[in-house]
Amino acid sequence: MKSPADRMERKTMGDIIIVLIVAVGLFFGVREALKRSRNGCCGGSVPKAPKKELEGEKVGEKIVTIEGMHCENCKNSVERQIDRIDGAVAKVDLKKNIARVSMSRMVEDEELIRAVERADFKVVKIENA
Repeated sequence: MKSPADRMERKTMGDIIIVLIVAVGLFFGVREALKRSRNGCCGGSVPKAPKKELEGEKVGEKIVTIEGMHCENCKNSVERQIDRIDGAVAKVDLKKNIARVSMSRMVEDEELIRAVERADFKVVKIENA
């Protein structure tokens, strides 16, 4: 038979485990909130990128499916980062979670992935249009 001290120790250990689980969840929630506030997502303000025009003749187009975009700020961030690539112009469709990238030179998928990741989003797939 367990003594009251054993039962108290077991209850205390259970409380500690619950507190640790809540603390870990809180840590990740705060970290995500800070990341979003730095990027201006969903409440901040990322200025709309000036409309970039494709220089030269269009040689191709890719459709980039992106995970994690929620608002106009997300759209502006992704367009701004892809537009930084020489020979690429992006138009994001939030409803479809895609960026349609027009190219005046062949742009490697890795370049597009890096650009989207700079905006703190994830590329799901890239396909030729």
